[in-house]
Amino acid sequence: MSIFVSVASYCDPVLGFTLARAVALARRPDALHFGVVDQSPADWPRPQAGDLTPARLGYVRMDPVHARGPCWARAIAMSFYDGEDWFFQIDSHMDFEPHWDEVLVRQAELLQPGRAGAVITAYPNPFVFEGHTPVHKPCTPNVLAHVVKAAQQFDPEHLVLGFEAHPVDSALALPGFHLGAGCLFAPGAFAVRFPYDPGFYFHGEEQALALRLFTHGWDIFHMPGLPVWHLYNTADAGTPRRPLHWDEEVDSRRGQNWWSLEQRSRRRLGELVRGAPLGVYGLGQARSLADYAAFSGIDYMARTLAAGAYVPPSAVPAPAA
Repeated sequence: MSIFVSVASYCDPVLGFTLARAVALARRPDALHFGVVDQSPADWPRPQAGDLTPARLGYVRMDPVHARGPCWARAIAMSFYDGEDWFFQIDSHMDFEPHWDEVLVRQAELLQPGRAGAVITAYPNPFVFEGHTPVHKPCTPNVLAHVVKAAQQFDPEHLVLGFEAHPVDSALALPGFHLGAGCLFAPGAFAVRFPYDPGFYFHGEEQALALRLFTHGWDIFHMPGLPVWHLYNTADAGTPRRPLHWDEEVDSRRGQNWWSLEQRSRRRLGELVRGAPLGVYGLGQARSLADYAAFSGIDYMARTLAAGAYVPPSAVPAPAA
């Protein structure tokens, strides 16, 4: 049950905590291999391989002024993948339940039979720090399912939509049509079949990956009791505000600012939907965008959203292969 854990971190003081907790609370820490892209100042502390024993660590650090956004960093982190059985992409500010690895593998193994591939994903329940202690603040012990934000509509200028997680009272994993890039668990083949597209910046990233998965015949699921927690960048987090890539202080020193990268990212999503020849970053042939619209209520070609796009799935069957 070897697991590759992809972590893209930007000036994150919680990175060391996240890695240490993942190792300490794993059922099989010796089966973990981290690929970490640490975009932080030179004088910040760096994770050391010895601190994560018996897990493996692949690591690269760069100055924040050279960073080009989350997707670019995730593409680099994915390059550390070394044939592990499972792929787990997380944010650098996470906490975990005891034996989180065993729980995720067990759920994934239940979902895999008869499918080209199944991805477990969510915007996880939050945790905060009280002093130095992580305190979990669950919204639900069951499923957090992704839907389009209320009253959201397509902008005439681009295809980027906003999504949010809604609690669903289900003790079973539910099929989904959207994913959370900061918490994504899949078979290791994911890293080979779906290399991360560095042409995206941040917004539109999750939509593009969901479409790639769907059209290649892979299914998205939201599981109950997800054993992973997320530190959101809110006033009650118990830590200072986490710097963001688009903050003016650093962005003003870059040769290409975040807004130009954002515009390129929006164009990239449009190219994907139009079926542009994007190679390994393009759509598949197993299902169509019309199939996706029928399943999700999100019609990218017509730029319309049906009622189902706003409603968490309850007993909605997974799409046919």
